[in-house]
Amino acid sequence: MGPVARTSGPETRAKLIRAAEELFAAQGVDGAQLRDITKLAGQANPSAVQYHFGSRAGLLDAVMAGRLARTEQVLVALAYDAEADVHGLVTALVTAEASELRTERGCRCLRVSAQLSHESGVRARTPHPTLAGTAYWALIERIAARLADEGLPEPLLLERLDLALTVVGAALADRARQYLDGTEPLTSEALFLADLVETTTALLRAARPRNV
Repeated sequence: MGPVARTSGPETRAKLIRAAEELFAAQGVDGAQLRDITKLAGQANPSAVQYHFGSRAGLLDAVMAGRLARTEQVLVALAYDAEADVHGLVTALVTAEASELRTERGCRCLRVSAQLSHESGVRARTPHPTLAGTAYWALIERIAARLADEGLPEPLLLERLDLALTVVGAALADRARQYLDGTEPLTSEALFLADLVETTTALLRAARPRNV
């Protein structure tokens, strides 16, 4: 019998992350079992996730870190106008996020991240550790600043911005689901993304409630 093939630590981590992307997308962040992720990754050690990531949360952070790294590359390459109005900034946000639709892996990660939309830290203006210091968070802060310039009070501004990110995430996750399932979307991708920009911008810039 020949020697047993071994994989390095980085290779094992990568396999676990890819398996987690698949099962977190299909079964949910809370529904997927770590033992199934370990098995799908081809690992015999049932404690592989704990060894490499410490916990389910650590594995999830690794999945999101990879997804964010790809989005960051697109966002930086866009070289968007940081002084643009809300519509221009939302366009940059949607364009960067939608880049994940190009690959099966990206589609899965969109389905995962949509489950975590309220964990960004927007409401407290304190970014989740994976977002701290990123171009993505800087873009969110730019949008918040433009809304403040338009007279929207901070509590309402932060609630709207958190809701807008949830809407964008949910819309892209549903589009990703259609691509993964082979379902024919109602609209072309170009129309879908353009409408998502308009809808999100309208949400953020809606008139303030009266008599409240």
